[in-house]
Amino acid sequence: MRLDELLEELQTRINAARGTRDRVHSLLEAVVSVGRELDLSQVLRRIVEAAALLVDAQYGALGVIGPDGRTLSQFLTYGLTDEEIGRIGPFPAGHGILGELIRHPEPLRLPDLTAHKASYGFPAHHPPMRTFLGVPIRVRDEVFGNLYLTDKRGGEQFDAEDESVITTLSVAAGVAIDNARLYEASQRQRRWLQASAEITNSLLSGSPRLEVLEMIARRAQDITGAALADVSVPVPGTDDLVVELALGSDGDFRRGLVVPVEGTLSGAAYQAGEPVTTAGLAEDDRYGAGPRRFDGLGPAVAVPLGTKAKDTRGVLLLARHQGQPLFTEGELEPLLAFAGQAALGLELAQRRSDAEQLALLEDRDRIARDLHDLAIQRLFATGMTLQSAARLVQHDGAAERIARAVDDLDETIKIIRSTIFGLRAREEETGYSLRARAARAVGEAATTLGFPPRLSMEGLLDTDVPAPVADHVLAALSEMLSNAARHAHATRVEVSLRATRDEVVLTVADDGRGIPPDGRRSGLRNLQERADKAGGSLRIERPDEGGSRLVWRAPLLGPPGDRRP
Repeated sequence: MRLDELLEELQTRINAARGTRDRVHSLLEAVVSVGRELDLSQVLRRIVEAAALLVDAQYGALGVIGPDGRTLSQFLTYGLTDEEIGRIGPFPAGHGILGELIRHPEPLRLPDLTAHKASYGFPAHHPPMRTFLGVPIRVRDEVFGNLYLTDKRGGEQFDAEDESVITTLSVAAGVAIDNARLYEASQRQRRWLQASAEITNSLLSGSPRLEVLEMIARRAQDITGAALADVSVPVPGTDDLVVELALGSDGDFRRGLVVPVEGTLSGAAYQAGEPVTTAGLAEDDRYGAGPRRFDGLGPAVAVPLGTKAKDTRGVLLLARHQGQPLFTEGELEPLLAFAGQAALGLELAQRRSDAEQLALLEDRDRIARDLHDLAIQRLFATGMTLQSAARLVQHDGAAERIARAVDDLDETIKIIRSTIFGLRAREEETGYSLRARAARAVGEAATTLGFPPRLSMEGLLDTDVPAPVADHVLAALSEMLSNAARHAHATRVEVSLRATRDEVVLTVADDGRGIPPDGRRSGLRNLQERADKAGGSLRIERPDEGGSRLVWRAPLLGPPGDRRP
């Protein structure tokens, strides 16, 4: 019997040694598996899976501590299905037992976690959990996050050996996380440098302003993994911003939206002249102003396009989905450099536009001088010659034709003089120029529409259209463009302004969703009332290809009250 007892004790020690050998082998395999990955998200997932398998835990989680050092910014789970996670709701922020390890970063073993004084209980649909083992993960001198393991299989409790194994794994996990972060930072820096070179080449090649902005926003969106990228610019004369460029889901809806500076994340960055971040864009009460367009979005950053608050030309907004990591300081530095390039792009585009405008004005001056000095003088001389020749013609039909030709020459001279007036109109001289005022109104509408409308003008708009009628035309044009920006959701708008002998006709067509029969009619009612005041009419057309076409017309004499002798 003594021999049997000795053999049994020997077998127990052999089994224990074999178990210890197997556990050490499993631990080494877990360390190698964790260190093999370079993608940070994969490293974190392998860590929590390996930890749960090493101590035979039913559930496991890894919580990443946020920049504030008090809450969790990321939470990865093991043992729960996607359906179970969806029923439970949002991931924990780091209160209760989870927060105990944040406040006291030391290993923690509990036979019953619900009995601990820091326990808050479980949310609805959360599976019951009892035994608990928590170990912090340190990366160099900082606590990166915590490993949480619950419910050891077989109903047993976690013991000191389990704690030792997970503590050893956490050390290896810290090294793997540090390597992954360094690799990720180097790859991100390489991508930023490539994008910077691409944008610099685009700027030097003279690409259009919107094209450069889209390239900057798209590269920033790709490199940071953002779901949304918007570029907002200030609306002159107001305290609002307008979304000029929108990338991501529902970009067509966001483009052209006008948002206030006060109470928005983009507005805060615009006023401060420095980046502003939030952990949850959709739920942040500080930035709830303006139209709702951020449902389902979480971490976000708004970066001003400029070096100082007074030099800010716009704001780049980037947002990730809920549950994704917050924007870190390491990500903000290249973003600021990118924002500086965006501001440079806007500045170069503005200077290029000014130079092109100056060249255009100089060319117009030359054309106007040539028309005045050459064409009009020759036409006038030709008319005088024909008038002199008419006295020598005895045939009545021929004399009548010569007189009609002289009248046509006079009309042609009037048209050329009107053209010269339009060519020589300057910004400070166009207070009563219908042609210039209409062009300016259409140009300003490009900001709210998100794209420049197409404009065509015809006839003697500056000489034959009386000032009261011109005022009605400009007001109707502004109303039509505003309606297209707010309600049409169009991608193309065409404006036609034409003056005939008897009337002025304004047509605005778009390819949007059309005018719904039961929609609001305040804007159309204003247009109709203004047409009535001008003695004209308003016609609403619905083309077969979709969209809408508004035709507003008024007689050149205007209503009786506006007519001048």
